[in-house]
Amino acid sequence: MRSLSLCFLQIIFLITHGAISMAQSLAIKDFMGGHDYVGHLPEAPFWAGNSDHFYFYWNPEGKAFEELYKWEPGANAPVKVEADQIADLPKSGMIWNADYSTAAYSWRGGLYLFDAKSKKTQAIMMMNAAVSQLAWVEAGLSFVQNGNLYLLSLEPMSLRQLTDFQPGHKPSEAGSPMQEWLKEDQLETFEIVRDWSDRKAARKAYREAQLPFQPAKIYTGAGSLYRMRLSPDGQQLFFTTRQHGKSTKTKMPKWVTATGYVEYGQYRPKVGDAGDTFKSFVFDLAADSLMEISTAAIPGIRQKPEFLKDYLKEGEEWTAEYEKEREVVMHPPVFSPDGKYAVVDVRSLDNKDRWIMQLEMKTAALKLVDRQHDEAWVGGPNINGWNMYSGTVDFLNAESIWFQSEETGYSHLYTYDLKKGRKKALTSGAFEIQSARLDKAKNYFYLVSNKKSPMEKHVYKLAVKGGKMQQLTTAPGAYEFDLSADEKSLALRYSFANKPWEVYYMENKAGAEMQQVTQSTTDAFQKYEWRIPEIVTFDARDGEKVYGRMYQPEGGSDKAVIFVHGAGYLQNVHLWWSTYFREYMFHNFLVDRGYTVYHIDYRGSAGYGRDWRTGIYRHMGGKDLTDHEDAAKFLMENYGIASNKIGIYGGSYGGFMTLMAMFNAPELFSAGAAIRSVTDWAHYNHAYTSNILNTPVEDPQAFKKSSPIYFAEGLQGPLLILHGMEDDNVQFQDVVRLNQKLIELGKENWQMALYPVEPHGFREAASWTDEYKRIFKLFEENL
Repeated sequence: MRSLSLCFLQIIFLITHGAISMAQSLAIKDFMGGHDYVGHLPEAPFWAGNSDHFYFYWNPEGKAFEELYKWEPGANAPVKVEADQIADLPKSGMIWNADYSTAAYSWRGGLYLFDAKSKKTQAIMMMNAAVSQLAWVEAGLSFVQNGNLYLLSLEPMSLRQLTDFQPGHKPSEAGSPMQEWLKEDQLETFEIVRDWSDRKAARKAYREAQLPFQPAKIYTGAGSLYRMRLSPDGQQLFFTTRQHGKSTKTKMPKWVTATGYVEYGQYRPKVGDAGDTFKSFVFDLAADSLMEISTAAIPGIRQKPEFLKDYLKEGEEWTAEYEKEREVVMHPPVFSPDGKYAVVDVRSLDNKDRWIMQLEMKTAALKLVDRQHDEAWVGGPNINGWNMYSGTVDFLNAESIWFQSEETGYSHLYTYDLKKGRKKALTSGAFEIQSARLDKAKNYFYLVSNKKSPMEKHVYKLAVKGGKMQQLTTAPGAYEFDLSADEKSLALRYSFANKPWEVYYMENKAGAEMQQVTQSTTDAFQKYEWRIPEIVTFDARDGEKVYGRMYQPEGGSDKAVIFVHGAGYLQNVHLWWSTYFREYMFHNFLVDRGYTVYHIDYRGSAGYGRDWRTGIYRHMGGKDLTDHEDAAKFLMENYGIASNKIGIYGGSYGGFMTLMAMFNAPELFSAGAAIRSVTDWAHYNHAYTSNILNTPVEDPQAFKKSSPIYFAEGLQGPLLILHGMEDDNVQFQDVVRLNQKLIELGKENWQMALYPVEPHGFREAASWTDEYKRIFKLFEENL
């Protein structure tokens, strides 16, 4: 009777504290359904040259695909655009001419023009071939299709092909010296031969005179065409060729197929394998002449990276320069409105430099505008992605450009006067400008920045002359935006920590009220009271402040799970809806069952400037791991977490970090679940890995220090490894190699769960569910 009474009292306690009702309302199999459970969220709102309505993509009916929706300010609800109407509607990413009267865009092999006055779209060309690289020039619109450049003239409308790119080298018309002597001798000796030659030349001249023009025949040598752009006056053509390296692609089997047979695909090579190289040229269309752009005069083009000092042989002296120029990729130029200036963004393929150079199109000469050098790697918001992607560089007026740089340690906005040779910083401080765009009159920048807090991203307005940034949005969270054609309104996508992304409308005024356009979340999602995690910081062992998200049950807990976000350079401690929304829901589920959950933006995460971004250079599993070790100690010292009751888990980079934690700090982490984890960085891709670790041949120490497979001997606590067998990013071979290593080491306290049909990002709800049931079971049994 006493035990029944005690049980009854415990039930009353749990009900009054909400534990049972909340725990019963969440089930792993439900929320691992992803968007089917949360709701299909709207994406990419855009005005497309209009001010009276905007569009966005949405799937409120839970179909297999998103559809286009339209919303007019003042309307009660958005309206779905029927499929047969979409081709005639303007699209996002339109390219406007100088006076904003006409916009061009490509869509599914078609080329379209949008008239701003009539708001009508005209289909110019519809073919079964992609149209790309659209650019307005003096004579009309240039674009690329099927590897060649075309010019569309509007008044009168005509279309002509400007180039005829050919592989290989131009055939020589001359023969050997003996062959040339014989030709000349025949002409001198025989009148009939001279007559044949004259007639042939006359016929050729007559045929060519009948044609108003012929496409310029340009040979790409040993490379293939990569990018091109026509000068505004239509006289010079910039183009880049790509010389493909002799790399070895990986082969990966697919085990569950429609045919019943194992099928194989070819995928990326490994880091450091022979990569592609690039050459850039200027072709003068009028003179039919080709000039290769030399990089020899670029400042620092031969500079060696400092890490090579670690590999000097005994008695060898350090030389600061290579004998030859480093390999670079040069992105197509941007031109001043009058065509007087051309500027190119140049990147070194070793990731250490970004040069903004003035390009003289008539001579192919380069002149330095700005150099961004980093002994780690050049990067940061709106500067670049991985080493072959360009950041934003554009003209502010006829003589000035604008761009972003991490010169101060944070990505900020700069202008440069080409005539005066003067650079000016428009923003500064311990925050980042994460995106920027100009208004039509080029009087103001519209920015997205975390100036208010690293945890928030707001829309700001800034005069091009500089001054104070005016914050337009107010509610805490994050925003994406597009500006209406008359620049009086904003289409927004907004979210908060426990509120998924929705589309909103707002007047272009500071602090204006937002009107919600979409309602996407399901009834099932809305029934649960999703937590707003507390932002909790601690000081790492080197004194740096580390930001974290804390989830706690009422009354505290003696057990904790640390989650590690993936993607390397990504932010997950913030006040907006997480990319890791399934994990966010799982954390609520864990808290309902008595766990404290904590995750941090460790060294290498986005949002905190250059030093934080590059804090893992040459040692993944260095400061990023000690940040997690310090987080575990912080939980023990401040939140009553028992020393033997801390688990860790994460996917991709988070899986890698879980392995490093389990192998190197077993006294702190009692159980770990490593999802789609990198086990050896020498087997990952080049673009990402070479930024951080250089290459295995050049910098083997960095790879040895950073790869979990070399530390597997340290495993003590139970480890769960989960991996998709069709993962073409962190390939299945990675965990198979670790599997073999653990077997050879005689380790027993580990297990592996495999998912035969899953790529890197799981697609099937059943796989997500199985994965997280196993992770939860691991923590229940060991924490």
